[in-house]
This record gives sequence, C-alpha cells and structure tokens, in this order.
Amino acid sequence: MKKIAIFCLSLLLMANDTKAQSPAFIEKDYPINISTTEIYGTLLTPNTIKKIPLIIFIPGSGPTDRNGNNNMMKNNSLKFLAEALSKQNIATYRFDKSVLTAVKKEGFKEDNIRFEDEVEEVKEMVAHFKKNKSFSKIYLMGHSEGSLVGILASKNEVDGLISIAGAGRPIDEIIAEQIGKQAPFLKEDTTKILDELKKGKLVEEVNPYLISLFRKSVQPYLISWIKYHPQQEIHQLNIPVLIINGTKDIQVPASDAELLKEAKLDADLVIIKDMNHIFKKIEGDIVENQQSYTNPDLPVMDKLTTAIATFINKQQ
Repeated sequence: MKKIAIFCLSLLLMANDTKAQSPAFIEKDYPINISTTEIYGTLLTPNTIKKIPLIIFIPGSGPTDRNGNNNMMKNNSLKFLAEALSKQNIATYRFDKSVLTAVKKEGFKEDNIRFEDEVEEVKEMVAHFKKNKSFSKIYLMGHSEGSLVGILASKNEVDGLISIAGAGRPIDEIIAEQIGKQAPFLKEDTTKILDELKKGKLVEEVNPYLISLFRKSVQPYLISWIKYHPQQEIHQLNIPVLIINGTKDIQVPASDAELLKEAKLDADLVIIKDMNHIFKKIEGDIVENQQSYTNPDLPVMDKLTTAIATFINKQQ
C-alpha cells in the first residue's frame, strides 16, 4: 500500500513538473496568401484550449518587420508586446511588411507602392482569420503609421481597434513638424515639397538633405498617404476604439492622441507616463530615448499591456 502511495505521488510530481515546463504560448511561422502577395508572419497563441481573442499587429512606417525592427534599428517592441499579451490570454499575429518581400523580387519598383496597398493587405488578413473561425474576436492594433492603416482597414469589419502612437493630423503636418524640430533650416524646403505633393504633383528638384525622405520614387506613396485625415477617418468608425500614446514619444506627441479622441468621443484614451514611441520606459533625456531604439533587450512597459488587456476584456 505504501509503495502504491509513493508511486502515485511520483506520477503527480511528474505531471506537475511537465506542466511547469510547458511553454506559456505557442509561437509559429504563419504565412498568409493574399491576392497580391504572400504575407510572412508569426502567430502567437497562449497555451490554452479556450477560444480567445486575436489582435493583428500593424507595424509603423518604413520597411518594418514583425518584431518592430528594420535595418537601422532593433528594439523588439512588437515581439515583446505580443509575448506580454499572451500572458493575458490574448493571441497575436504580427507580420513583416510586404515591401520587405517585394524589394527582393526582380523588377521591383518603389514608385508603384501606394498607401492603400497596406490597407487592402490588412483587410485580406482580417478576412483570412474570420474565415478560419479559430478566435472569439478579432482586433486590429496599428502602431504609428499603422494606426491610420488600421483605421481604414477596420471599417467596422473587426471587433475593435487599438491605435498606439497614431497621428491625429495628416502626415504632411507631422513631417513638417518633425523636420522643423530636427533641422529648422530645412523646414521651408520641406513645406514647399509637401504643398506640391498635396496637390498630387511630383517634385523634380529636392534639396539633397531631403532626398532620403522625398526621393522621386517614394513621392507617389506620400501623395496617396497625405490625402487621408486621421480624425475624419476615425470619426466614421462604429466599433470600440482604444487610443494610446506616451508622454516621452518624440515622434508623435500625446496631443495627437487627444485629437483622435476629439474625433471619436466614445473611444478610450490612455496616456502612459514616460512611455516613448516604441513602448519603452524613458526616465532621462532625449539621448536615452534615442538609444532605446537600438536596444533589443529593453522590455515594453507593463502599463501598455494592461491597458490593451483591459480594453479587450471589456469587450468579451
């Protein structure tokens, strides 16, 4: 009898040990075929048998990958946020922007890219996940430029929208403001170029200092982006919306989140003290802030995860 008891106790300990060693989430590569290309991404699902909500992450501007990184910076902001949300029983899908694949293909032309391309791609991702019916609800979360993409792509086809560091003004105003702060001597040239792009006209001569931003091949994309006003677009949504920004964001100030809130009065607004543009806590000056963009080990702020989880749970 004593031997049986010891044997049962051993089995129980083994079961507990196996349970303790099981991963908190299941992470797998998850490509999605859409009408124009193949999207490469990562589906991260909490280790549970319950049907849970899914958030599709939409990355910010430039050639940003599923983790929130590009060739110039590695900070793992989206990766860390996805892992943190898995602990709140929220699944996430994060993807590499399609331009990362497109540039590798023969015959790629940058001047063929349009802002609407990103919107349509996200719409098809939403349709994919709605069709497979694996999740209880589907949300879009757009970061920075991805906020406007999410606003346009949701159009009441998802269960809610989360905007993080999203602009509340047209992109030409944001660009002019950023250039004015970082290089005041270039603001006049910047404004002249933006005025032409707003009219739908290409600019032949660009100040050499502004080539990387306004090279001719990227101008069609900017023209397609400038025509959207985030306040006007978010006002049209009839779904739950969460607007988040940080007080240490040096790219999109918290005042832009307040502009979005003004246009969508029933939205939830959360301003996180000391959070910067990539979700990291900044207690010092602008140098610390800039250095965080290339620090892949800094965690994202817990307050961000809590705000998102609270919003999602409220809809369940």
